[in-house]
Amino acid sequence: MATIDAGMETGRTLIYRHSLLVRLSHWVNVLCLTVLLFSGLQIFNAHPSLYWGQYGADNDPSFIAMEGVQDGDQAKGLTHVGPFTFDTTGFLGVSNVDGEPTARGFPAWLTIPSYQDLATGRRWHFFFAWLFVINGFAYLAYGFLSPHFRRDLVPAGKELTPAHLGHEVVNHARLRFPKGPEARHYNTLQKLTYLAVIFLLLPLMIGTGLTMSPGFDAMAPWLLDLFGGRQSARTIHFLTAFSLVAFVIVHVAMVILSGVFNNLRSMITGYYAIEPEEKQ
Repeated sequence: MATIDAGMETGRTLIYRHSLLVRLSHWVNVLCLTVLLFSGLQIFNAHPSLYWGQYGADNDPSFIAMEGVQDGDQAKGLTHVGPFTFDTTGFLGVSNVDGEPTARGFPAWLTIPSYQDLATGRRWHFFFAWLFVINGFAYLAYGFLSPHFRRDLVPAGKELTPAHLGHEVVNHARLRFPKGPEARHYNTLQKLTYLAVIFLLLPLMIGTGLTMSPGFDAMAPWLLDLFGGRQSARTIHFLTAFSLVAFVIVHVAMVILSGVFNNLRSMITGYYAIEPEEKQ
């Protein structure tokens, strides 16, 4: 890892933290996941209900459902999660379209395209899904053929001890970010989170997405057994997508709180500034 002295006065040191391929794959992922989320919500709106098992239709019990109902002279949006029902008028179930309350799972400003068009939403979704998969395989190949995974993402044995993990959890909760030599590498919580996203959430999202394709099921029918049916795969796909949204929200919050300029520079130029440790 290259190091550049950033100046005696500040005591800061620039290190070359992210290679070109890591940076490119990161920004391609940002683009792909953004379009996949918004186009996926467009697809979901065609039938805003999720089921468990092989089959799912209007009369089957749903796991999650959004609907618009008439309440006197007003339209009301309801969201059902298991046995619970929430009034989500204005956002989920019923939202304004051209100034009129309209039955719609997710609002127009969250879908690609904004108007209801399942075919166009699928085209956007499938194109960026394959771009995302190709980008992911390129990143994995680089990670395994270079020191990237071993050096940056695989935690050492001492990092997995309860005492060390507890210490990092406390530091995160108190928004204490590492400085000095500790800031040269990801901390253990970051490593474990990135590994879970790369090797658990993303394969789940891709696998369940393929399972929803009748054509792919004809070639690999075992996927239906693996995920418990096409409707189960759709539900897992939805939950996995929103787990990734939660990850991105926390990730962006940490980027902002730990130094947005420094973090963005490292993911654009590769160089990250290490602040000196505070003297006790």
